[in-house]
Amino acid sequence: MTVASSHNPQQISQIKQVSRIAAGTPAFRPINRAMVFGGFSTFSLLYSMQPLMPLLAVQFHLTPAQSSWALSISTLSLALSLLISSAISERVGRKPMMVTALALAAIATLLCALTEDFSQLLVLRGLLGFALGGMPAVAVAYLGEEIEATSMGLAVGLYIAGSAMGGMVGRLLTAVLSDYFSWRTAMAAMGVAGIYAAWEFWRSLPLARNFKPAEDVWSTINKGLRMHLSDSGLCMLFCLAFMLTGCFVSMYNYIGYRLQGAPFGFSQSTAGAIALMYVLGMGSLVWVGRLVDRIGRRSVLWLVLLVMISGLLLTLSNSLFIMVPGVALFTFGFFASHSVASSWVARRAQAHKAVASALYLCFYYLGSSLIGSYTGVIWASHGWQGVVMLLGGLLSVGLMITLRLRTLLPVVAA
Repeated sequence: MTVASSHNPQQISQIKQVSRIAAGTPAFRPINRAMVFGGFSTFSLLYSMQPLMPLLAVQFHLTPAQSSWALSISTLSLALSLLISSAISERVGRKPMMVTALALAAIATLLCALTEDFSQLLVLRGLLGFALGGMPAVAVAYLGEEIEATSMGLAVGLYIAGSAMGGMVGRLLTAVLSDYFSWRTAMAAMGVAGIYAAWEFWRSLPLARNFKPAEDVWSTINKGLRMHLSDSGLCMLFCLAFMLTGCFVSMYNYIGYRLQGAPFGFSQSTAGAIALMYVLGMGSLVWVGRLVDRIGRRSVLWLVLLVMISGLLLTLSNSLFIMVPGVALFTFGFFASHSVASSWVARRAQAHKAVASALYLCFYYLGSSLIGSYTGVIWASHGWQGVVMLLGGLLSVGLMITLRLRTLLPVVAA
């Protein structure tokens, strides 16, 4: 008698329902392919506006802090939409929610090329962020439901690697196209690329096998909020996300201003090439994912955050031979830290994983909006030294959180 035949149909259904996909299996590859495209599209559409901020400031007569809202309005609306998108995904399913989010965000990016003034651009960028909220939280929830726990570090790392690639290509493409054509041409090109990425995501990602539609969505959300916000470990990870992304976005928001000013005087496309540092961020993700799977998150997180702080301090130098490696270390440390923290949230949340992911990313994108814009005020009044002091203080608080997380007791599954 086979193993399967020793169970009745209901028991077989239950076995299939709780099965998870492990790294190295055939089912692991299409999921990773889809998530790379999804992460690529999310970050490229969201952050492609970042290198254009100096151009927008000149064209629309804005201060650096005002022009930063072309990005901040997107991340703010994304943060506000995460729980709503998460709730919708509990009814319609993970894949339909993510595909719709990517397609709508790509269309909004195309429309940005047709705007006549900055206010219209802000409206479309806000709509883009709100639509895009259906991708990040749902993606991590999908992985948490479908991927084996021992393979989560690698799976999330590959997803964030796609995000890093999207952030790099989006910044480089818009910087170059805006230098040789216009920022409107750059937006149109990004919209077309986003539509292609949404199609690749749709055809590659299998439907979730372990997803169960919630009968009472808002009751589920409410229970999830109460559960996760009462967990001190998750709350520390949420606060860490706020500081990490706020510091990272601030670095890339204003490093372009610094590189285009004295003593460097770089062109738009040359300054935008600093996004090549994302390659090191991508390189960190698979490595740190495997390291986490081997020695644990609590032993890795504080170390990679220390790398981020070290890189930040090096950017104080006016020598490119010191400053550029500093940006590289900063970028490496950020992507590694974000990968570890986000996979920790997916692992620690015993139920309502989509809500946990939405909360993490809500703090993540709020940090991007609030810290990213406030840093523009510091840049205008105190220059790069003031920026480094602000970000260094925030990351020091983050380091203390990671050291506290080392002593965190693991959650025991019920």
